[in-house]
Amino acid sequence: MLQTIRDRAQGWIAWAIVILISIPFALWGIQSYLDVGGEPIAATVNGVEIPARDLDRRVQQSRLELRERLGAAYDAAAFDDKQLRREVLDDMIQETLLLNEVRQLGLRVADQDVQIQILADPAFQKDGRFDKETYERLLKYQGLSPAMYEAQMRQRMAAGQLARAVSASEVTTPYEMEQYQRLMNQKRELSYVKLPLSDYQTDAPIDDAEVSAFYDANPARFQSPEQVKLDYLVLDVESLAPKVEVGEEDLRQAYEADKARFAQPERRNVRHILRKVSEDADDATAKAALDELQGIRARILAGESFEELAKESSQDPGSATNGGSLGVIESGIMVPAFDQAAFALEKGKISEPVRTQFGYHIIEVTEIIPSQTKPFEEVRDQLRAELSKQRADGLYYDIGERLASLSYESPDSLEPAAEELGLSVQHSDWISRDGGGEGILAEPKVIAAAFSDEVRGQGLNSDMIEPERDRLQAVVLRVADHREASVKPLSEVRDEILAEIKKAKAKEAAAAAAESIAEKLRQSSDWAVVDAALKPESPGLVGRRAPEVPAAVLDAAFKLPAPADGGVTVGTATLDDGDAVVVRLARVEDGEVKPSQDGKPAPESFLLTQIMGRQLSEDMLKDMESRADIERKAVETGDSL
Repeated sequence: MLQTIRDRAQGWIAWAIVILISIPFALWGIQSYLDVGGEPIAATVNGVEIPARDLDRRVQQSRLELRERLGAAYDAAAFDDKQLRREVLDDMIQETLLLNEVRQLGLRVADQDVQIQILADPAFQKDGRFDKETYERLLKYQGLSPAMYEAQMRQRMAAGQLARAVSASEVTTPYEMEQYQRLMNQKRELSYVKLPLSDYQTDAPIDDAEVSAFYDANPARFQSPEQVKLDYLVLDVESLAPKVEVGEEDLRQAYEADKARFAQPERRNVRHILRKVSEDADDATAKAALDELQGIRARILAGESFEELAKESSQDPGSATNGGSLGVIESGIMVPAFDQAAFALEKGKISEPVRTQFGYHIIEVTEIIPSQTKPFEEVRDQLRAELSKQRADGLYYDIGERLASLSYESPDSLEPAAEELGLSVQHSDWISRDGGGEGILAEPKVIAAAFSDEVRGQGLNSDMIEPERDRLQAVVLRVADHREASVKPLSEVRDEILAEIKKAKAKEAAAAAAESIAEKLRQSSDWAVVDAALKPESPGLVGRRAPEVPAAVLDAAFKLPAPADGGVTVGTATLDDGDAVVVRLARVEDGEVKPSQDGKPAPESFLLTQIMGRQLSEDMLKDMESRADIERKAVETGDSL
């Protein structure tokens, strides 16, 4: 049989088969050289590629930063995903352009500068100090190694060097400073009429064609985000506490081992009489005060009341009215000289005058409370709580280590870890990158892990995640179900579209009415002549930041040209709530120009230089972009970037 196969393998048929098989292998080899079918590219900048995975990582990082920065004020609906991707990609393109320029100029960032930047980042700190474990864990959530992150940091710092150098090259001339003061401190006399949007809303029917056209023109507004359902295990130290047993013998051993902690040191009830003397007083002044106090001490020893003499003679306002009483004190509370004298006295004895930085004192101890140790029964509950917490914490770390190992060893299921550790697999509802989960599933670190390539893309268990630094709580999760981003059906968003179209039409009608009034006002200059029913608001002469005037009204008023003598200029605007306004400008008063004093620049000079420096840096970037060969490509969004 084998010989027959060998004989036939020598013929032309065998060679034909070999050639046919060789063709796919050859093409596959060529493809590997040409990198056909390689990873997606988000953009190219002068031939330099920006990988889509880098864009995804930066977008996810931006979401986390927004969530951390805004906290409870974070609203996922307020951030359009495609717009965020475009903005992040624009930043990455600018960084690439800057880095290219940095390399040509030979700029470098020292290792020490990168290290300082990382050590100072609050995100990597624990209890106010850099924490290596936190640093490595956060980078891991973002799919970065320390070396990758440090390289990125070095690039950003190098690019920032160039931008800062360009900004710092800007200077402000005296003329520019005068113009700035004249314009920024300018005031304008204005009045305005508001046309409420509600007056222009109607119940006129909207035909289906208009609804469909609005739906087709705004697919991004009606997009359901990418979502996942999660299976997850939660390990919480609070749930472990009831499982911890602390026996009576354990409590007594803990008490005996730490008995000194429950000891109450000796305390003394003390009163004093003070004659004030400053530390730098001359000898005559100090002697006079000392003689006075010696006289008071002699009177007490002769039988007069310490309490009454303290009320009469002590110069300590805090204790004099209470007969000199300082209450019960422990050693170490008072200044050293006073403390030493007070704890050397016998009960009922009067000390010799004692000098401190406050003056001279005579001291009496009215009661000595000996040191004592709290009995076991009094601290039993405290010890039980402490031991329970210690053992629950230890149990948490033990189980946590096993949870991390088991979920890694069985990466395609949480059941083995759940069964061995006595945990229950919990199930979430749909969660998007922008939230939707509750409790621990709402934590940014957990959401980032759920949408990571390993968990969402490869279907693996996540690492053990501890979202909060100060709480012993961890989660391991896996994706149970996944659905891509999609546009909601028209039937689901029809009412929303109808409301938007009606609002848009009402805005148009209000804006048209405002423009009609404005045109008449330009001709007559008087509100009453245009329409006696109009009720203008007249804030008078106001600055650019007048809090009593709506921002849109101020913006329109300060963009209008200055009116000729006796005339007015008129404009319109739309407020944030959709109301239309007509703005009438009657007069412009330039701000005061303050000359520099003693050759020093005006206080606004530094601010103006910063503004102009930033503008110069932005102009540089725009120029670099205009001369660069930039190609933005469609990346997981279905449309061009």
